[in-house]
Amino acid sequence: MTQTDHAVPHGHFLDTPELPRGITRFWLVRHAVVEASARKTMYGAMDVPLCKEAMASQQGGYAALARRLPADAVWYSSPLQRAWDTAAQIRCAGEFQCPDVTLDARFIEQSIGDWHGTPHDQFLSLLSLPPNPFWSLSASELPPGGESMLDVCARVSHGLEDLANTHPGQDMVMVSHGGAIRAALSHALAIHPDIALRFTIQNLSISIIERINGLWRVVAVNELPDFRG
Repeated sequence: MTQTDHAVPHGHFLDTPELPRGITRFWLVRHAVVEASARKTMYGAMDVPLCKEAMASQQGGYAALARRLPADAVWYSSPLQRAWDTAAQIRCAGEFQCPDVTLDARFIEQSIGDWHGTPHDQFLSLLSLPPNPFWSLSASELPPGGESMLDVCARVSHGLEDLANTHPGQDMVMVSHGGAIRAALSHALAIHPDIALRFTIQNLSISIIERINGLWRVVAVNELPDFRG
């Protein structure tokens, strides 16, 4: 390789701890823990509230997220209250330039239709396909009155490309759900949703994806805040 070759930047390498500015980047935040009664059932896209006890004990996590997220990012949220309330808690813990959070239904959790509210121990008997080992159902399973994970990936993919075109070169925070964030990773990596469901996406975690020259890459998955603040 010549000296000239060495001088030409290539590959958009991340060689420092700081992420470069001017990149179309999504900071995907999963909502906080929901109330205990909801966690006993398959709540999917039901509009269940956050757990107040968990919120009180995890204030340090909200403060850590506020420090981690870029101050000048554009903010979006799933319209479900648990995502909206999580966004509000993070914003209250920091100082952000974006005055409002825009709701975007394309980043809602998977709807399981008529199966919503089913206790976990009864859910398996409803399935027509073997479930994914790391999700409650196969990506191809279509619940009656609901949507498959393939459907979720289609709407999330459309949402990502649309917002990336709307805000080129900008940071965007999206407060969303475990299924929708896995769908975003499926899109970024161009992998089947059943493979993307192998990712762990915990409550209050950040996953970061970028679009550069029309191509997507994954920067971080399931990055957890320091709950000690």
